[in-house]
Amino acid sequence: MPPTATFPTPGGRPRAVLLDVDGTLVDTTYAHTTCWWQALRQHGHLVPMARIHRAIGLGADRIVGHLLGEHDESIDESVVAAHAALVTAWHERFVPLPGARELLRRCAEEGLTVVLSTSAGPSDVEALRRALDADEWVDEVTTSSDAEHSKPDTDILQAALERIGASPTECVFVGDAVWDAEAAGRLGMPCIGVESGGTSAAELGAAGCVETWSDTADLLEHWEATALTGSGGGR
Repeated sequence: MPPTATFPTPGGRPRAVLLDVDGTLVDTTYAHTTCWWQALRQHGHLVPMARIHRAIGLGADRIVGHLLGEHDESIDESVVAAHAALVTAWHERFVPLPGARELLRRCAEEGLTVVLSTSAGPSDVEALRRALDADEWVDEVTTSSDAEHSKPDTDILQAALERIGASPTECVFVGDAVWDAEAAGRLGMPCIGVESGGTSAAELGAAGCVETWSDTADLLEHWEATALTGSGGGR
């Protein structure tokens, strides 16, 4: 059974929204899938893209071991470096997902503290922020540099909570991967799932999401029915 998240104060809205970025706000999931496939192939490992796709959302500290199982761990650093180099070539092609910028603006206008909480490294985060062009609506950003372990561990989310001085039950997390839902659930933080990273509503719900939407545009369209207003339920 997935962990049970607790909604913010009954009948009240959250103080803050934490958002994953890759696959949630910026359309990068399949770019990362391709780049991990290439990086692994360069090191003699042919891993089906479908398996890689399902692992996207894990940080670089976890994904190689997750995909290869028992293996020669001396290659891990080199595989991660190869992936980073391959992704860099995609940076200028990153584009926001439908409704991403508008959702950030709406959250800020509604008085929510907005935090980007991502497992990405500093270079990728800079490219993601350029693609979003939404810094005026973002209060804080936490990245892999702020965490010892990536999702589904809670380090990145805990760093965000410490940065803004909030408790998990005062916040809502928005993410596209089962790892997002699991990390939020471990803290008792409600997680809204979006399918824009290629993970189904059924999988996101099974991982603990309190509601799911097609993408951030769909979430924004149904704003009043979401956990971002303290309502929740969604679909």
